[in-house]
Amino acid sequence: MTRPVGSRRRQRSARVLAAVALLVLAAGAVTGGLLAGSWAAAASTAVAAVLLGAAATKITHSELLATRRDAARDRAEQAQAYRKMADVQAQENLEFVAGMQKKIAQRDATVARLEKRLSAAAAELVDARRRLADATERVAAAAQRANTAENASAQLSLRLEEAEERAANAVVRVAELESEVESLRGELAGWKARVSRSA
Repeated sequence: MTRPVGSRRRQRSARVLAAVALLVLAAGAVTGGLLAGSWAAAASTAVAAVLLGAAATKITHSELLATRRDAARDRAEQAQAYRKMADVQAQENLEFVAGMQKKIAQRDATVARLEKRLSAAAAELVDARRRLADATERVAAAAQRANTAENASAQLSLRLEEAEERAANAVVRVAELESEVESLRGELAGWKARVSRSA
């Protein structure tokens, strides 16, 4: 049965006072026996003093054990409270880490998408340059054939005009692709800057 703290302390101080009273009584009995001058009185008061001292020791020992039990109970309650607080903090930390990992994964996915678009635009640019080089070679070949074959000059002129038209379209397409690549590079740099700031 749990007693209020105040009454428990009063009882403990009463135990200590009882032990002190027994020791004082034992000392008084021994003094009285010695003053009586009788060997039998001194021996009986000495035996009584030993018994009273043993009782005082038992009372003090029980007080010490009760104090230790209460201190152990208090420590256990504190340990449980600290464990609960640590569990709550660990849960909060886990939630924070999960949230940050989710944000980082989203930003990584965005960066990967932008890098993929940029690589696709770069591949288109390389392809357009290759087509331009092919068209330029065809124009040169057509011009060479026009000089050597005068009998097919009309057909070669027509082919040359077509090749030049394709070359012009390719140049326009290359310019458009370069503009798109520059725009994507700027967008990627902006995303990378935002990701590094938020990280």
